[in-house]
Amino acid sequence: MNDDKVKQKVKETFGKNAEKYIKSESHAKGDDLPLLVEWMQPQSNWIVLDIATGGGHVAKTLSPHVATVYATDLTEPMLSNTASHLSKVCTNIFYVIADAENLPFLEGTFDVVTCRIAPHHFPNPNKFIKEASRVLKPGGEFLLIDNVAPEEEHLGVFMNTVEKLRDESHVRCLSVNEWKELFASNGLQEIQSQNRKKRFQFPTWVGVTAKNQQQIDTVEQYILNADEELKTYFSIVMSENEDHVLSHQIDEWMVLCQKKVQ
Repeated sequence: MNDDKVKQKVKETFGKNAEKYIKSESHAKGDDLPLLVEWMQPQSNWIVLDIATGGGHVAKTLSPHVATVYATDLTEPMLSNTASHLSKVCTNIFYVIADAENLPFLEGTFDVVTCRIAPHHFPNPNKFIKEASRVLKPGGEFLLIDNVAPEEEHLGVFMNTVEKLRDESHVRCLSVNEWKELFASNGLQEIQSQNRKKRFQFPTWVGVTAKNQQQIDTVEQYILNADEELKTYFSIVMSENEDHVLSHQIDEWMVLCQKKVQ
């Protein structure tokens, strides 16, 4: 699938499920939201860019602490829905339709750039990181939070296959080492990072993006057919008869970087 088709699929998926992402427990109430404030210590004069804002959870979290937040998203219905939810409580957020791989902002505009639980939908992560670095001021901070693939290839293939079966707009979760290589080649230096396991209750998780029962069954059967190594790594919990998936967990990485001063 070429890049344009991938991005169109993202628009279709998130346009249809905009309200679900506003209310999603894993998006709206993650422990990482208060933690990002603790890590960044935001200042009242900062101008922030939140890329692929989705339900606007990062933008909402940072809004009280900074001067202005620009919340961008590729999907207009998603962005419009988020704006309608936040506009009454967050008056310093501006909403801009934008492609993460081709940002409509001048070089060195922002004090902080953030992107949370979205880059696995981007066809070209290298372009995304290049753009994030470009629009950052020298010395500015970049915060990334996303699901990451294990370094072992077969574990990564399983994780990405599960995600793709559930969500047609999924492209690929990168590994931590792949992200670090992209940071290094774009002038971003890691300051702080944290790995964590994130557990999903299967019926809720699969229901966010699955279009029908057949798709849900396909995802569930693929997980049930996993070998013991995969079931152990992803901590797959099954029903007593082992005919249904109850929950599983994946890896998530949170990292704060600083743009090098030339």
